[in-house]
Amino acid sequence: MNPTQTLYSPGGSSPASQASHPSSLFPEINRCRTMRDLSQIHATFIKSGQMRDTLAAAEILRFCATSDLLHRDLDYAHKVFNQMPQRNCFSWNTIIRGFSESDEQNAVIAITLFCEMMSDESVEPNRFTFPSVLKACGKTGKIEEGKQIHGLALKLGLNGDEFVMSNLVRMYVICGLMKDACVLFYKNIIERDMVMMDRRKRDGEVVLWNVMIDGYMRLGDCKAARMLFDKMRQRSVVSWNTMISGYSQNGLFKDAVEVFSEMKNGDFRPNYVTLVSVLPAISRLGSLELGEWLHFYAENNRIEIDDVLGSALIDMYSKCGVIEKAIQVFERLPRENVITWSAMINGFAIHGQASDAIDCFREMRQAGVRPSDVAYINLLTACSHGGLVEEGRRYFSQMVNVDGLEPRIEHYGCMVDLLGRSGLLEEAEEFILNMPVKPDDVIWKALLGACRMHGNVEMGKRVADILMEMVPNDSGAYVALSNMYASQGNWSEVSEMRMRMKEMDIRKDPGCSWIDVDGVVHEFLVEDDSHPRAKEVISMLVEISERMRVAGYRPITTQVLLNLEEEDKENALHYHSEKIAVAFGLISTSPGKPIRVVKNLRICEDCHASIKLISEVYKRKITVRDRKRFHHFQDGSCSCMDYW
Repeated sequence: MNPTQTLYSPGGSSPASQASHPSSLFPEINRCRTMRDLSQIHATFIKSGQMRDTLAAAEILRFCATSDLLHRDLDYAHKVFNQMPQRNCFSWNTIIRGFSESDEQNAVIAITLFCEMMSDESVEPNRFTFPSVLKACGKTGKIEEGKQIHGLALKLGLNGDEFVMSNLVRMYVICGLMKDACVLFYKNIIERDMVMMDRRKRDGEVVLWNVMIDGYMRLGDCKAARMLFDKMRQRSVVSWNTMISGYSQNGLFKDAVEVFSEMKNGDFRPNYVTLVSVLPAISRLGSLELGEWLHFYAENNRIEIDDVLGSALIDMYSKCGVIEKAIQVFERLPRENVITWSAMINGFAIHGQASDAIDCFREMRQAGVRPSDVAYINLLTACSHGGLVEEGRRYFSQMVNVDGLEPRIEHYGCMVDLLGRSGLLEEAEEFILNMPVKPDDVIWKALLGACRMHGNVEMGKRVADILMEMVPNDSGAYVALSNMYASQGNWSEVSEMRMRMKEMDIRKDPGCSWIDVDGVVHEFLVEDDSHPRAKEVISMLVEISERMRVAGYRPITTQVLLNLEEEDKENALHYHSEKIAVAFGLISTSPGKPIRVVKNLRICEDCHASIKLISEVYKRKITVRDRKRFHHFQDGSCSCMDYW
């Protein structure tokens, strides 16, 4: 077995191929655009006897095994490979790479092919073999096989090859073995610190750091990822993208946006992946100004706004409260992909525009695009927010009986929410009990929320007991039941709920609201006085309270879960996070300018009623996005028509 037998390798070339690259010897293969084109060339090669030429056979194999996924045909590639009279290292590397880059089932075949290669005494794996087979091990979770391949790489003296080492580290990371990954990582970094590195090795080092950062992000250890990122001597765009996507996927949206801002203000230019990674964070924070900058940047830097980026922009504009701009983006896209349609349907749904969501769904079908399960989730959500019970029932049936989609737990959750909001509590409970899948806590919470909304304490207690047993440390059931008891003035039961929460150290999720002013996101908690302009905000809250009182408003004190005097209850309601954010918006923006607020929880009844009046008194359009949907307040009314 001699590595110099390799004629040429993916990603590099051996001495035998430096004089003339094989692909340049067969231009007819390079001109192929489809597998049909290639099969015709292949037939010609067979008739002419060219397939006996190792280089010709290797080029045929390369096209069908490693072309882009649309033109790749692994079954065809496998047949070509099995019929090759002589299989060199390049051929083995090509077929292994093709299968490793496919799905998990084919990745298993890649490992099997590597084992067959090892039994072939005429070839020996090289530095281009290992990355593909290690990728297959990571994808399939076959860590024991991966460790054996690691040992073989060391035996062949590849422990100093950054290409092989970075893929070894990646395999351990994907398999969740961060300790093993760390040992390899620090060993390589320390050894490299002791030698002068050329450009290729420096680039390889950056890849290693990126892989480790990604590993920590996958495990949710954002702090460790940040420490590594801060220690990097050299970064790449991938380094920044990994941090941004990692923060976003772990729910640290503000951190993701801050890293993005740091990146764009530095020496690195955001690319397509950057934009797709940061948009979900911008959407969650409702940072419209930054989202608009990003859209403008993409257009002016010729970054293609395809289905994926376009759908992310639709989602961003929808969740930032500007559905009109979401529609504009949608209308400029090809609309051949269900992802794009789903994003637009969801936009209409969260804005309470149920009829528009249904029209969009119909247009999608007319365009010949088959609905996905996600499209149906968004459509059923629209029906729920619009109170369209019969339409929801019909679409649920259509999904199963016409489109042949098996309902997911989310679809059942939408139906429970739809029935519950409409006051059909008994039917909603019956629906849950007859589900073919076990209901999760989200479904029971939907029914509990409906019980609270319609004041059905008896059913609410029954559902809350189920939730307390299912998710005993979740505050949701305790708080909802306390709300129901408080609305009845049953303070002994409220006290009992609070005592149980204290004994079990269960804490209620604090209300938190965000407002974007001049591109800066400001965060407020309930009774928050930590903001630099806190005194001005409190002064505005007092003014708001007085002007509302003059206008005849009376606080809805049943929202307060404490047995307080009426005046104290009213004071407690003044300092809900969304009211603080609105007050900050009033003192921070010019008269008449719209105010947009994002809240992490459902807006309470008192805040909803208050902000309706604030919009009228202060002549402002105020948009609040709560956990479920949008509320557009203007001239004393809300777009939800008090149905939320």
